[in-house]
Amino acid sequence: MAAALVLMAAMLLLSPLLPLLWLLTAFLLVLGMAEGAVDVGGNTLLVWVHRHQVGPFMNGLHFFFGIGAFLSPIIIAQAVLMSGDITWAYWALALLMLPVVAGLLRLPNPAASTTSHDGPAGHVSPLLIVLIAAFFFLHVGAESSFGGWVFTYAVASGLGSETTAAYLTSAFWGALTVGRLLAIPIATRLRPRSILLLDLAGSLISVAIILIWSKSLTAVWLGTFGAGFSIASIFPTTISWAESRMKITGQVTGWFFVGSSLGSMTLPWLIGQLFESVGPQVTMLAILGDLLVAIGVFAVMITYSSRPLAEPA
Repeated sequence: MAAALVLMAAMLLLSPLLPLLWLLTAFLLVLGMAEGAVDVGGNTLLVWVHRHQVGPFMNGLHFFFGIGAFLSPIIIAQAVLMSGDITWAYWALALLMLPVVAGLLRLPNPAASTTSHDGPAGHVSPLLIVLIAAFFFLHVGAESSFGGWVFTYAVASGLGSETTAAYLTSAFWGALTVGRLLAIPIATRLRPRSILLLDLAGSLISVAIILIWSKSLTAVWLGTFGAGFSIASIFPTTISWAESRMKITGQVTGWFFVGSSLGSMTLPWLIGQLFESVGPQVTMLAILGDLLVAIGVFAVMITYSSRPLAEPA
């Protein structure tokens, strides 16, 4: 992880100095790969360190993801304001990574997880990995679609001005960050499966409110906040649930992130293809359909993981 952070810092330092578009594209590709390694490594190592007690720590990790997403634009804006150049924005973000690298290098390497609560030690079910990756595909697809399209949905539906729509977007991501913060103590009291059921139900009800009272700005505000709050802890809680069902390795976590990354691209793209021809309502209809399928996949996950494993011959 320290090496990936150093690589990210190097890409950020050099990117604003590159004179060719293709070279900048290559550097950004490397930056994305390094960021993916940090995502996978951070989630995997946290499971290895805290094992079956990982729930609140996983929610804490994803809460700080939200804090970073909130602070980064502010840092960029201030760097540009003070220097008059976007270059220092890149350099400021790169320099902020170096203390984290120094801190990581001082930590001992955790031992890999080798036990699970159910089944033989080290058991990994390929089908369960596929199901969880599919669940992440659907969950992150809904999250990215709501956060990315609620602005356009509000403006195209005539629910308010662009300023109002921008506040709606902020409300969604703000609610998501608050939801992750509150999920930390909740994860110490409720089982991951119970939290996920509440999250999915809350997300579904929130989107349904927007669809049923589609002409009411109040309903859209309520649904937006509810969706952000409910979606917030699905990803970290699913990782916690998976830890209780299988051995979590870097490769397993990598497949989870493949599913989530594909979801973040696919559903927003599909909404974009249908937005003009069907109308703005396709946004919430697509997200509602996505969540219904996610609930179905979750039910299959629970059912399959509850089946006793065959005894070895």
